[in-house]
Amino acid sequence: MKTLALIGAGPGLGFSIAKKFGQNGFRIALISRDQQRLDKMAEELKTDFGVEAKGFAADIMDRASLVRAFTAVKQAYGFIDVLDFSPGIPLNRYQPTMAVTPESALYEFEFQVMAALTAIQQVLPDMLEKKTGALLFTTGISSVQPLPILANVGIAMSGLRNYLTNLYNELAPQGVFVGHLAIGVMIQPGQEGDPDIIADTLYGIYDRKEQFDTVFPQKA
Repeated sequence: MKTLALIGAGPGLGFSIAKKFGQNGFRIALISRDQQRLDKMAEELKTDFGVEAKGFAADIMDRASLVRAFTAVKQAYGFIDVLDFSPGIPLNRYQPTMAVTPESALYEFEFQVMAALTAIQQVLPDMLEKKTGALLFTTGISSVQPLPILANVGIAMSGLRNYLTNLYNELAPQGVFVGHLAIGVMIQPGQEGDPDIIADTLYGIYDRKEQFDTVFPQKA
């Protein structure tokens, strides 16, 4: 059975991603800060959907904590076939252009870019050795289209996408896939941004491995 390590395991998109991959033959390593919530999520996935999952608590702003979580995942499951990096950003952290400060920009850079780099370092050497694996990332639309109301997060998201583009080009010949999904709607059940639909899109990116960049929703 393959293993997905999911950073950003929560009740919205994270749960939908875990469910989608789990129903396609993956066991899920759930990574976020609250072990109690992770345990509850793992039990729900198992009881309601037959998905094997286990929680590994870590704060992505604490790199040592994140490294320890990945060490525990490897001890429990062995090789990590897919890393998904999808941490949520609360609306109250968004800042428009003229309100951005060095501190708020740096926080988002640490939250997204540095955490992503730390996570990648935990799985990529093994993937390169086996010449297989996938690194999946979700960001907001400001990673590809600058939006003044999302200025601080856009700095980090666009920087992360820049790095991932290079990583995609470097790793493709070595058997490791990198996929990026930029979400351009509010994530809300029953709406255009239904998390189950987004999770279906992300799984399709992984399953087809045809392109690096995808924007959701696709416009005709």
